[in-house]
Amino acid sequence: MTDNDAFFGKTKTLKLFFIVALPGAIGMLASSLYGLFDGIFVGQLLGQTAFAAVNLAFPFVAINFSLADLIGVGSAVPISIALGRKDEKTANNYFTCACISIVILGCAMGLVMWFAAPALMAMMGAEGELAELAVQYLRVYAACSPLCTIVFAADNYLRICGKIKTSMVLNIAMSTIIIVLEIIFLLSFGMPVWGAALATCIGMIIIAAIAMVPFFFGKRQLKFCKPKFSVKMMTKMVGAGAPNFLSNISGRLTSIVFNTVLLDMGGEDAVSVYGVILYVNDIVQPLLYGVCDSLQPAIGYNYGSREPERVKKLAIYIFVAGAVISIIAAAIIFALPAQISALFLADSSSSLIEMSGFAMRIFSITFLTRWFGFAAQSYLTAINKSFFASLLSTANALILPMAFLGILWNLGLTGIWLNFPLTAAAVAVAAVIIFIAQRKKLLPENKD
Repeated sequence: MTDNDAFFGKTKTLKLFFIVALPGAIGMLASSLYGLFDGIFVGQLLGQTAFAAVNLAFPFVAINFSLADLIGVGSAVPISIALGRKDEKTANNYFTCACISIVILGCAMGLVMWFAAPALMAMMGAEGELAELAVQYLRVYAACSPLCTIVFAADNYLRICGKIKTSMVLNIAMSTIIIVLEIIFLLSFGMPVWGAALATCIGMIIIAAIAMVPFFFGKRQLKFCKPKFSVKMMTKMVGAGAPNFLSNISGRLTSIVFNTVLLDMGGEDAVSVYGVILYVNDIVQPLLYGVCDSLQPAIGYNYGSREPERVKKLAIYIFVAGAVISIIAAAIIFALPAQISALFLADSSSSLIEMSGFAMRIFSITFLTRWFGFAAQSYLTAINKSFFASLLSTANALILPMAFLGILWNLGLTGIWLNFPLTAAAVAVAAVIIFIAQRKKLLPENKD
């Protein structure tokens, strides 16, 4: 019996949920804290223009990270299913080819972002100091791209190997390193906004190195081997990773469009308020992602082993945990909108804080329904139903927000804020329809 047989295949499902999901959620929350503190430090120490510049540039950084996540998540699904079928040779080949692909993509995207940065900011309508700070911020991530993007995939591979606590500890360590470096760079050294980006990249590179070293020395269940690339293999990886990738990249494309519209509608103030919403979202979303993503290897393994009852129970845990997290988040955001806004908007006018508080209360309604669509997408990804998962993720991140942007255009800024809860509700309805239509195909067949 392999480690995965004992862990994913034999552990009682409720115990497995707590062993896997809690560290996963804590780890993802910890890894997102650097983003929260990044926003706070930039807003409090460098001012509103720097804060707006970061929010203009970061969607492009996130698109680069999404490409690494495409390969990382995309390889994790077939790896988990292959291990469930006791096919370690196939699992190791996916792992090896995925790591090589991520590094190559990191180099290519780094070059593109470096040279395209000024044109991208100009395209969004940024000028003067705002554009200059955004370009500086983006180019630091571009220079470090080949070395830091694999940190996201490493997290997936550690969880597949059952190293849940190791993954959690490394995520906590990464946020700690980044936060400490930001304090040193911005407060002690007085660096401008690019210092925040440099602190983040250094932290990612350090943790990526620590995470990957045991794989190089054969100390994990997944091992490097002589790579055998094939079109079929790459297609499977891209297909499995497509839902998460489309969600990420579509969301960032939407952010770029929204930032451009907001810059025209309300200037830096509107962009800053939207930035506060995104920072808050980036705290709640990792909690949801941490629970759902951490359980994907367990679901994929049991799906590959044809254990329908275990798969069903694990799926229920995903939905229940997602609902609890989302309802608590909605209550906190609705109750404390001005206080949360003030963390990011230093020395701001009362009108800006009022605008942000109004927007945050509308945004809080989003989480009353978002959990269902998110959990459904995660489950569909885990069992390799990538078409429907991709449909939900694209609808949530791009199609519906763009549709509601046009429908609510006459409402001005209020229409932008209403976009979030309306999109989440529509995706939840779509997920219910997919589950009803596909109910006979959502669980594996029993073993012969």
